[in-house]
Amino acid sequence: MPVELIGLISTQDQSETRSASGPLIDLPYVRRFSRAHEDSDFDRVLIGYSSASPDGLQVAAYASAHTERLGFLIAHRPGFVFPTVAARAFATLDHFSGGRIALHTISGGHDSEQARDGDFTTRAERYARSGEFLQILKRAWTEDAPFSFAGEHYRFEDFVSEVKPLQQPRIPLYFGGSSEAAYRVGGAEADVFALFAQPLAQIAEEIAQVRAAAEAAGREEPPRISVSFRPILGATEDLAWERAHQILETTQQRIAAGARFRGFRNFGNGPKTSGSQRQLDAAARGERHDRALWTPLAAATGAGGNSTALVGTAETVAEALLDYVDIGVSTLLIRGYDPYDDAIDYGRELIPRVREGVARREREGAIVGAVPATVSA
Repeated sequence: MPVELIGLISTQDQSETRSASGPLIDLPYVRRFSRAHEDSDFDRVLIGYSSASPDGLQVAAYASAHTERLGFLIAHRPGFVFPTVAARAFATLDHFSGGRIALHTISGGHDSEQARDGDFTTRAERYARSGEFLQILKRAWTEDAPFSFAGEHYRFEDFVSEVKPLQQPRIPLYFGGSSEAAYRVGGAEADVFALFAQPLAQIAEEIAQVRAAAEAAGREEPPRISVSFRPILGATEDLAWERAHQILETTQQRIAAGARFRGFRNFGNGPKTSGSQRQLDAAARGERHDRALWTPLAAATGAGGNSTALVGTAETVAEALLDYVDIGVSTLLIRGYDPYDDAIDYGRELIPRVREGVARREREGAIVGAVPATVSA
């Protein structure tokens, strides 16, 4: 089974180490950034979500009009758009994009960030709401007869949509989280379950919990597994580590100066999400793990998102990514600290090595724990 490679695009040139350049919605940059990922042989790009960021559906619509093959994984928080409306919006864009849309469901880990858009539910309520949301999307995209729904969070009567996705049987559903509630909902409903980078043993633990949740929900096939990384490459090992420490120093200096990352406002002083806490726990156990995993950047930033690095030459980082494939990971999300140039470098140096390593394992029948890349209705 081929491994899926996912990048990330934004509407403005910025990162933890780079001050924002250009307007918030920089059309030429979005075109260049999207095409760079397509030329680098990424399968999809993630479009993030926050209460302050541009609308992901519209970003994907624009980027898809300027690319030919690249897929778009649109982050979405249930609770702000009614699921029947969201189903039609995603299905419509799936047609305009030529069947290149996927949805990444984020239940919402920070109360303060949710409140900015008027949502005052608890985390437990948000996960329960996400489960209902995904159930409704599946039915809206696949059923031709009108149906009604009466749940804890959503209720409607006699709904049917004439707008079905171009992809059949439906649009792929990705889901993120690292709590028991996340495993339960994502294990039951998602096609792909997304995790932040951690040492191999801890990822293996989470894979087992997702699969157990899927089995408890009566699924014959569990979700595929995605893990997100921040690769830092160098022509030699020494140069890669020199660059990693420069990135850490710049990030720490910008944090001390009060810089904002990714254009998002601070999430507040509430408890960390489970995914962030697992990254911080790994950092507390040591800076370096396994072949190339490096945690100080997660510790420096509070692990508010994908913030754990893989450091080394392209050969070393490719083998480190393949270590995760060997324990059952089938989707690798990689993004850099110099977002545009790193996407190009990944396409030249890293992605070909990963794809060849996967092909070699397939020839040898050596992929461990892989799950078929199917979407069930």
